[in-house]
Amino acid sequence: MSEIRLREAIDTLKESGVRITPQRHAVLEYLLNSEIHPTADDIYKALESKFPNMSVATVYNNLRVLREIGLVRELTYGDDSSRFDCNTSDHYHIICNDCGKIVDFHYPPLDEVEALAEQVTGFKVSHHRMELYGTCESCKQVETRKH
Repeated sequence: MSEIRLREAIDTLKESGVRITPQRHAVLEYLLNSEIHPTADDIYKALESKFPNMSVATVYNNLRVLREIGLVRELTYGDDSSRFDCNTSDHYHIICNDCGKIVDFHYPPLDEVEALAEQVTGFKVSHHRMELYGTCESCKQVETRKH
């Protein structure tokens, strides 16, 4: 993670009038360094030794603030645990069916699909999300060893 991204995110927080507490800074830094799309629990466990008095509720509250400002996307997949993504650019995800690992992949935005959907349905499309599912390299290797 570049220090530039962290500084830009902190500037965004300041411009939004949000206080930059040590815990908020740590949550933000963890997200910017993470490529795993962590849950709030993942973040809590990663930071609890550094902040022994921090609660899971503090992590959730910080994630809510970061999401409201637009620094973080919340990814929900129908289960109880949201995942969080600091990459707010247009991109898609591929998800492992076995271990749940989520990896970003970039593909040109599906603007034509959105336009067609508007035309056909009369909806005003606000956004879309595309996910692909499969088996990651690690899980494929485990499966190969089993056979």
